[in-house]
Amino acid sequence: MSWAFLRDLLSGVNKYSTGIGRIWVAVVFMFRLLVYVAAAENIWKHEHDEFECNIKQPGCENVCFDHFFPVSHIRLWALQLIMVSTPSLLVVFHVAYRENREKQHNQKLYRNPGKIDGGLLYTYLISLILKTGLEIVFLVLFYKLYNGFKIPRLVKCDIKPCPNTVDCYISKPTEKMIFLYFLVATSCLCIVLNLSELSYLIFKYSIKCYLKRHRKKQQ
Repeated sequence: MSWAFLRDLLSGVNKYSTGIGRIWVAVVFMFRLLVYVAAAENIWKHEHDEFECNIKQPGCENVCFDHFFPVSHIRLWALQLIMVSTPSLLVVFHVAYRENREKQHNQKLYRNPGKIDGGLLYTYLISLILKTGLEIVFLVLFYKLYNGFKIPRLVKCDIKPCPNTVDCYISKPTEKMIFLYFLVATSCLCIVLNLSELSYLIFKYSIKCYLKRHRKKQQ
């Protein structure tokens, strides 16, 4: 899978982000996207082929694998990366709208089309809320689908067409566990960064509005 579009999106968003937002972009690009492409994708590459049960009953192994892994960890991680990065497009589109509006009117309508103020501030705040919400949704989804953030070495399966309770073994459970913990840790870090940036922007522009009102009263 080509991740060039996501890389371009993140680099585009970086131009209009605050300092905290740039840290978020760095975390997503370096500690999530690059780790996914360079290492994690290969670890889960043959997870179905390497899933073994101690019985050769036709269909049993496939049914057990589907039961314990309804969605591949790595595919869900890829979907998470795409979904949490997509709200940033709102900011890119809003800046593009401002620039296009200036071209149509052939005059300078904004001091800086990429400056976070006015309508762009609300768009930026909405994108932060969406990113935070999606991160939380995917963490809950991971937890619910796999009964916690763990990779067991052995699972017991008694689903038809298995004739009885069979033992099934997951390949490289420790290695997969490490990457799963890394996934959860980076997701939590991104949530903290998003909430920090959200609080910072709200506080900054609340102070700005308060000072404006105070000046008007003095005048």
